Amino acid sequence: MSTQHRHVLGLSGGRDSAALAVYMRHHHPEIEVEYFFTDTGKELPEVYEFLGRLEGVLGKPVLRLNPDRDFDFWLKQYNTFLPSAQTRWCTRQLKLRPFEQWIKPMLDEGQHVTSYVAIRADEEYREGYTSKHENLVVTLPLKEVGVDKAGVMEILDSSGLGLPRYYEWRTRSGCTFCFFQQKIEWVRLRERHPESFEEAKRYEKSAVEHGSPFTWSHGESLIELEQPERIEQIKADHKKRVERQKAKMMANPLRPDDEPLDVDDLYGQAKGCIACHK
Repeated sequence: MSTQHRHVLGLSGGRDSAALAVYMRHHHPEIEVEYFFTDTGKELPEVYEFLGRLEGVLGKPVLRLNPDRDFDFWLKQYNTFLPSAQTRWCTRQLKLRPFEQWIKPMLDEGQHVTSYVAIRADEEYREGYTSKHENLVVTLPLKEVGVDKAGVMEILDSSGLGLPRYYEWRTRSGCTFCFFQQKIEWVRLRERHPESFEEAKRYEKSAVEHGSPFTWSHGESLIELEQPERIEQIKADHKKRVERQKAKMMANPLRPDDEPLDVDDLYGQAKGCIACHK
């Protein structure tokens, strides 16, 4: 690896960044890519399992960047106000800041750094990381070569990696209690990882008591959301959305009936954070 040019690729534990990593491994073996994952300490256990499988496919370890200050530290700095779509301090402090600290010595030494970001050809370049240094270049290989969502699925399937196991019940990577989750994903988090749901409730209760204008889920607290009648309502609404979406889809013999529909397919494209969700 040239000491003058480093190639880095951030993994979220999600589908698209994993496909990009596999793509770079197969199509550009001449490039020594350094794969990294910024661990907030609040990830789903399925994320760690998926990263382990990905390391096997890549044939090299994924560097874990652990923030020097954790979620609880930053929560105090923000007066116990929860992160939200309006104030995404979690992405800024727990994802982007550790990345910047990691590459700063490289840039200070005069090295050139290329960062590979997993934006697909069928996506607009949503809010992501833009370079603040002349020696740091952000590039979008999947978009450049025309790989769309179907192409990502093909890359994962052909490599034997497949989807992260959390796709069985939600289609967002990122933190356990990410505020971009839809109502049905909160319900399923409660079912799959009740201890994480209870932790999220504790954070929310403290935030509200300290005057936070935000709850994890828009318009209602998790205590309200977990009421039996509300859960049934959320599940019924989700079932209707799934039925409507499937009715719109043309029959495709290559798409199995049990393939999970993306949350974005059902609820509209959310402007999630690139560093977390890709």
